[in-house]
Amino acid sequence: MDEQNKNLLLATVLSFAVMLVWFVFFQPPEPVEDPNDPAAVTETVTTDGVATAPTSAPGATPVDAPSDQATAAADAPRLQLDTPRLEGSISLVGGRLDDLRLKDYTVSLDSDEIVQMFKQVGSEKAYYALYGWAPGAGLTAEDVPGANTEWSVESGETLTVDTPVVLRWDSPAGLIFRRAISVDENYMFSVSQNVENPTDADVSLAPYGIVARHGEPDGKKFFVLHEGAMQMSDGILELTTYSNMTDLDVVAGEGAPATVERVTETGWVGFTDHYWMAMMVPGADQPFKSVVKYDPRSDIYQSEAVLATRELAAGETIDVNTQLFAGAKEWETIKEYQAAGVDRFIDSIDWGWFFFLTKPIFAVLHWLNLAIGNMGVAIIALTVLLKALLFPLAYKSYASMARMKELQPEMEALKERAGDNREKLQKDMMALYKEKKVNPAAGCLPILLQIPIFFSLYKVIFVTLELRHADFFGPFRDLSAPDPTSIFNLFGALPWAAPEAGSIMALVFIGVLPILLGVSMFLQQKLNPAPADPAQQMIFAWMPWVFMFMLGGFASGLVVYWITNNVITFTQQYLIMRKHGYKPDILGNIKGKKAEKAK
Repeated sequence: MDEQNKNLLLATVLSFAVMLVWFVFFQPPEPVEDPNDPAAVTETVTTDGVATAPTSAPGATPVDAPSDQATAAADAPRLQLDTPRLEGSISLVGGRLDDLRLKDYTVSLDSDEIVQMFKQVGSEKAYYALYGWAPGAGLTAEDVPGANTEWSVESGETLTVDTPVVLRWDSPAGLIFRRAISVDENYMFSVSQNVENPTDADVSLAPYGIVARHGEPDGKKFFVLHEGAMQMSDGILELTTYSNMTDLDVVAGEGAPATVERVTETGWVGFTDHYWMAMMVPGADQPFKSVVKYDPRSDIYQSEAVLATRELAAGETIDVNTQLFAGAKEWETIKEYQAAGVDRFIDSIDWGWFFFLTKPIFAVLHWLNLAIGNMGVAIIALTVLLKALLFPLAYKSYASMARMKELQPEMEALKERAGDNREKLQKDMMALYKEKKVNPAAGCLPILLQIPIFFSLYKVIFVTLELRHADFFGPFRDLSAPDPTSIFNLFGALPWAAPEAGSIMALVFIGVLPILLGVSMFLQQKLNPAPADPAQQMIFAWMPWVFMFMLGGFASGLVVYWITNNVITFTQQYLIMRKHGYKPDILGNIKGKKAEKAK
């Protein structure tokens, strides 16, 4: 049993170490296209820091605006936006969607302030979506609408689910541009860009859409969560963090380079935060260039969808339809959009490398939450299901531990005969295991399987919106946050908050869930025979309390899972060992004798 304890400890420590090192140091490299590639799309940012049209179309030229145009954009007339889930407005300067709030979500549990998704140009951390046309043959930059074009309202007063709006701009070149904007009951906008050519000249131009962020947004900045640009290009997902965008080499005198993916069938591009995202979604079978870039001159992060150049003959009209998702990363909602044709849209949620576990685990957890109506209870139910799934392996493991206990006298005899000859001892012990058909490593298998499940559930609880502000009971009102109780506030009885997670005070004044975690680990450990080695005894004695403090700052939903897992494991092991003839003495470890079988 000493060897088994040693193997168990070693497997646990090494597995956690390997996972941690892999997460931190071996994240997959993100492909970066050569910025000097002449096919790369480049985008112009005006001197006032307002994103404008790409210069990808033939004959396109940069457009520089006066420095006061950012103020003019902020003071521009607006169309109101009001749906059951969204509110905000559209600026008529640029036809820019730069004011958007999510009615269903507040910034914190104790606040009535709703989440601000898009922010107007001129405000701190401006964030918006912009559409336009890049000029081609027969046109100049002044002949197409861009970031500073002043649109007029052709129809509609307020954008709602039932009432779209249409904007119009008459070009100096005689072209008539229209932009029809509609929105569904959730977070998907549909944008139809129409251009009519009543002139006698043939022209060409390229439609585009931009999602731009002024400055790096405040975020978690944690390696387990991706925040930054996302590009889905014909089924291939590319992730670029904000730091990686700024680390790209800058072309001297030309601004920032672009990371370009050429999409031939389906794709989307944009930015994702922890719980919210904005993605340009061109229509299926519309080839486009998916562009991600950073301009250090104006500190603007941009993602672009630049569609193919269109030839517009005299007297003709063309329409280009695209979509824009701007809102909360709700699993059900995103799944519906994927079913409607947005390829792999569910992967906009950061499922991580264990996606083959995190996706089904969350699907089951979500179903349980809908059925039960309480996310904390759903986590407990999920743990029971996982333990039931692993029970056959656990049974073999605990039965093997019981049989190992039977071999303790013979193993001690082998040690006495071998003396200091460790090679002979190992050989004799392996022969004994083979003769008795005992696998000394069987006890490690449940632990090894538990590690990826633990990390997968941690990922699910950390990244999914459904766990945000998810209620359990009493003071546990947000299972994505650490335990809000503490000795400091008498476990929620006193009307003040517990010390902030991660602080020294939080390490001292821990909450009720970490304490239950430590106690449950201690009791579970007492079912295992104490190692003969004093050093191992000390490590095992301290392990429950080290984990109690270490996991105390984790999301409380994860601690609920770990406590439930410990209780079920304890119960299973206790009953299985009793079945195999031992009566575990919890406080005195295992002292029982093999029960005499009835003759």
